[in-house]
Amino acid sequence: MQAACYPSLHQCYLRTSSERLAGLVRRYGIKRGADYDADELDVARQWLAKLDAETIPRSICDVSFSRSSGPGGQNVNKVSSKATLRISTSELLPLIPKIFHKPIVNSRYYASKTRHLVIQSDDSRKQNENVLGCYRKLNQLIEEAGRKTVPGETSPEQLKRVEELQKAEAIGRRRIKEFQSQKKTARRGRRDDY
Repeated sequence: MQAACYPSLHQCYLRTSSERLAGLVRRYGIKRGADYDADELDVARQWLAKLDAETIPRSICDVSFSRSSGPGGQNVNKVSSKATLRISTSELLPLIPKIFHKPIVNSRYYASKTRHLVIQSDDSRKQNENVLGCYRKLNQLIEEAGRKTVPGETSPEQLKRVEELQKAEAIGRRRIKEFQSQKKTARRGRRDDY
């Protein structure tokens, strides 16, 4: 009889944890960019690479000022330095790739009643710096939406490595199946001994 190949406990754990992860991906749709084709993803990547402070025109934004809160004494009580940026999603969303729409609408800045993004900044005592802070937060929101939805491009080396890992996993799975089969045939053989 041949010596059976016993998989190590570590290999069994890795196999089951990867199967669990695959089940989560199937069940909850964790894949990023799965609903979009390669052309849309390429357009979104290019647009995101070109994103800067002037990409979103300031003419579609409405900035207002109000009194800030917190410590600051007379400056807080008398000067309206807190900046509030309002931008209608009906004007913003046509300017950005469709793949970014859902994360932006689901962001904490989205006001569902008015369908506007409302971004506030009162970090500084100066109005101008708070306005710049609002625009900075808007750009960060768009960049974060891009990072969440657009997967990075895979290099040929990485694709090759993934294929090798998949082959190794298939070989390991086959060894485990053979081991289970040998174990069952060994049990069947014992019944004849009685």
